[in-house]
Amino acid sequence: MTLLWINLVIVFSLALSARYFAKPALAAGLPVSIRPNRLLIFGSITTLVIISGLRSNIGDTFNYVNIFEDNEFTWEYVLTEKDIGFGIFQMILKNYLSQDPQILIFSTALITNLLIILVLYKYSRLIELSTYVYITGGLFLVSMNGIRQLLAAAIAFTALKFLIEGSFFRYALIIIFASFFHQSALILLPIYFLVRFKAWSKATIALIILSVIIVIGYEQFSNLLFSALEDTQYKDYDTFNEGGANIIRVAVGAAPLFIAYLGREKLKAISPDSDYIVNLSVLGFIFMVISTEQWIFARIAIYFQLYQLILISWIVKLFREKDQKFVYLGIIICYFAYYYYENVISLNIQYQSDFLIW
Repeated sequence: MTLLWINLVIVFSLALSARYFAKPALAAGLPVSIRPNRLLIFGSITTLVIISGLRSNIGDTFNYVNIFEDNEFTWEYVLTEKDIGFGIFQMILKNYLSQDPQILIFSTALITNLLIILVLYKYSRLIELSTYVYITGGLFLVSMNGIRQLLAAAIAFTALKFLIEGSFFRYALIIIFASFFHQSALILLPIYFLVRFKAWSKATIALIILSVIIVIGYEQFSNLLFSALEDTQYKDYDTFNEGGANIIRVAVGAAPLFIAYLGREKLKAISPDSDYIVNLSVLGFIFMVISTEQWIFARIAIYFQLYQLILISWIVKLFREKDQKFVYLGIIICYFAYYYYENVISLNIQYQSDFLIW
């Protein structure tokens, strides 16, 4: 964990410095009125990429290494794979760049973290808080476990601009492209229409109530869902028996939403596009609630947890100015405690690298 702790300190410090040396955003209509220092943000991205890209373990990293080493990525092989985009990506890397599987790990880390931080750079009010929660909230670690899905999620995350602008065609093009890397990204196509309503409206309440009903009647819901998935690549998910997600994770996801609800009028005033972010975050919370019955639904929640990174950077501004430092510090401490619990006590993460020796 030593390098992961160092990563947290460096990324947060650089992002905090980037906001300290920020410049006013001169263009009109931008979601954030300041622009953090680009060079320092680039430093944060570089640190994330190095730590993630030079790892030799964590999650299913070894599976991707073995697949990359053991297969010849011909067109015949790629076309038989379930996610053709990722197959083509591996074919290009292995046939034209390097036979070393580390090139795959590094390249996915580069694209994933670059896209996520660039979107946060544009929409986050407190960029250092978003990057801090990206690490301590667990998504950075997930990017080293669910490699394909986080890559797809990062690509889909860039479609936020078109979601806000109401350009479904351009939004759909990005989502479809992301689905070539992980087919589950297609769930974001109908989501476009689900989030285009006022936050905390009757529709929001209905969705939350629906999630509670699903948890109560999970057996009937799962039978219906997996019957619909019978002829897809996800047909075997009903055989997963890994239990439900930790209730603490649900509580962590609920806290920012609760604050956003209490300050909903002010949030709308200081961030006119916040309805989309709130609605997407609510959907992530709903999937996390359902995942308490079956862990696999937490994988779907990943697509929406990225938007919560934006939301949490705005909720500090919902408090009185004299209270904002206290709230800011409270978020830092609470997420630090969660990070320690999740990675040290619960998962006992041991980071290893053939390049970074500590």
